[in-house]
Amino acid sequence: MYQNLLKPFFDFFGALVLLLVASPIIVIVAIILAFSNGGSPFFLQKRPGKKERIFTIIKFKTMNDKKNNNGNLLPDSERLTIVGKFVRSNSLDELPQLLNVLMGDMSFVGPRPLLPEYLPLYNEVQKQRHRVKPGITGWAQVNGRNAISWEQKFEFDVWYVEHQSFWLDVKILFKTVEKVFKKDGISQEGQATAEPFKK
Repeated sequence: MYQNLLKPFFDFFGALVLLLVASPIIVIVAIILAFSNGGSPFFLQKRPGKKERIFTIIKFKTMNDKKNNNGNLLPDSERLTIVGKFVRSNSLDELPQLLNVLMGDMSFVGPRPLLPEYLPLYNEVQKQRHRVKPGITGWAQVNGRNAISWEQKFEFDVWYVEHQSFWLDVKILFKTVEKVFKKDGISQEGQATAEPFKK
């Protein structure tokens, strides 16, 4: 009952309220990023959701589009702007995903939506992470986030799918707030962003 009725209800009205409350912050961050990036402040990307259905995720754009002489994008560490680093370190880049929650593509809590090219790399157990809607935060995010291995992340994701409940979601949301304030697990050691998943 919780997963099918109450959780979608809480997600919709929670996202609606938070969007209204956070709208001044979202507008200010968008304006600053638009100037610092020299373009759109938003980053749109296709991601697989529940049952591997593809949707467009919305995030704040924390990196510019600078390329080398061969026309290839520079490494993430060189494209991450000063403003973008601040936005990312405080998890403000996730705020636009409230729109994804409002539209029903995501939930507040669930496995993080990853790249479509990862889909063929999952084993049968790891594929179970797509039995539920992806989340802005999740069990893996409060247990290491980007500081743990991909295998550990997937183990946490599948554990969540098998044990999800109202009280577990409440626990994850409170732990998420704590992690954001402590800035734990934002990136892997020595990396600006998480390393790509490779089977």
